[in-house]
Amino acid sequence: MYDQALNLPLSRRAAMRSGAALGVGAAASTLPLGNLAFAQSVDAASRWPQVASMVDRYMQRGTFSGIVTAMGFGEREADVIASGTRSFDVGGAVGPDTLYRIYSMTKPITGMAVMMCIDDGLLELDQPLHEILPGFRNMQVQKTYDGPITASNLEPAVRPITIRHLLTHTAGLGYTIVQQGPLRTAYGRAGIVPSLSSRLPMAQDLLGGQPAPSLEEFADNLSELPLALQPGTRWSYSVSIDLLGRVIEVVTGEAFDAFLQRRIFDPVGMPDTAFSISPSDTGRMTANYFLLGGMPMPVDMPNSTVYLDEPPFPFGGAGLVSTARDYDRFLQMLARLGEIDGVRVMSEDAVRLGTSDLFPDTLASNGRFSNGAVTFGFGAGGLVGTGDLAGLFGWYGAAGTAGLVHMGLGLRMTMMTQYMPAEQLPLQADFTQTALQDALALVSQ
Repeated sequence: MYDQALNLPLSRRAAMRSGAALGVGAAASTLPLGNLAFAQSVDAASRWPQVASMVDRYMQRGTFSGIVTAMGFGEREADVIASGTRSFDVGGAVGPDTLYRIYSMTKPITGMAVMMCIDDGLLELDQPLHEILPGFRNMQVQKTYDGPITASNLEPAVRPITIRHLLTHTAGLGYTIVQQGPLRTAYGRAGIVPSLSSRLPMAQDLLGGQPAPSLEEFADNLSELPLALQPGTRWSYSVSIDLLGRVIEVVTGEAFDAFLQRRIFDPVGMPDTAFSISPSDTGRMTANYFLLGGMPMPVDMPNSTVYLDEPPFPFGGAGLVSTARDYDRFLQMLARLGEIDGVRVMSEDAVRLGTSDLFPDTLASNGRFSNGAVTFGFGAGGLVGTGDLAGLFGWYGAAGTAGLVHMGLGLRMTMMTQYMPAEQLPLQADFTQTALQDALALVSQ
């Protein structure tokens, strides 16, 4: 699903130019940020010329109604490059406060909420899941991946699922957008689906069916189904981050969405990030399109969006609506090691741990997350860069969005647009690569 989004080779020249700034764990304060003090009169496009050129190039295709990008360093306000409108049918220029479905860019937010619980002493990284949700104590595992769900194809899990496994998609759980066999059908029947995407039945069928009526029932139903893989052995994209929403509820005694609001959205300053929108917000909501033969077909329109309804439960893996401004605030908090505008949201240790490679040491030699050309680590719900990309943390959304932070450079990179499936076009990869190259050029000045 994210192969193209993660094809991010930097040129040798760019990698050399970055120097020590690309080192793992390098603090933003160690960089020559004084070189980045821009005059207010200088246009954002002149600072980020490759990003601006990329936006123009993609908008000329006629495939996108609008694209918004936001890039910034440290505490500085983000530069925004935006083009187009909220939909092909409705006017209104897109900008930093336009509402987008960020889908799986929800995952790093949930991941950082888990890191807060670990920091608060409510969880441990290697704590068995069954200590919190007892139904996951004696899990069965498919012997043949994506094979039949029958006794002959099941065996006991060799180790318990842990919080680390859930954060890094190594718990062995499945996903209706990944599985193709009987497990996908069983997930759909049990309401174990990623999100609500549209009021169109066909669109929801693509996600596997209708979701369970509550996060508790979602977790209970999931515990009764077999795993696709042995825990701790292989990265496999899954519903594990959604399940962590229920873990947070149990250990905090607070509704998952309420926890996010109190501990992240309010203190970070993310007023437009939520699991639904109000009718008064439809004038800022975008349209979402499905590319059919390269042509954008509307699947969820602003005035009738499914996000006007309260979801059956808060989807911690793919349920949020947000804006470029809001998500940039979240990334800024991470880039500043847990602090924003003088407010301490997370401890430095929690941020450093959550943005580091958390893969378990039981991982198979070929079990890491890879797009074939580049192998990544994985942290609290997002990829962790290696090699020339060391210091990178973040993730992508199924409708073409991107949200990443470079911890070494103190760099935030957000892109919003709406088309599905995202992998049909290399936009996410192009944005990440061009934003990094422009950033490295700015640092070297």
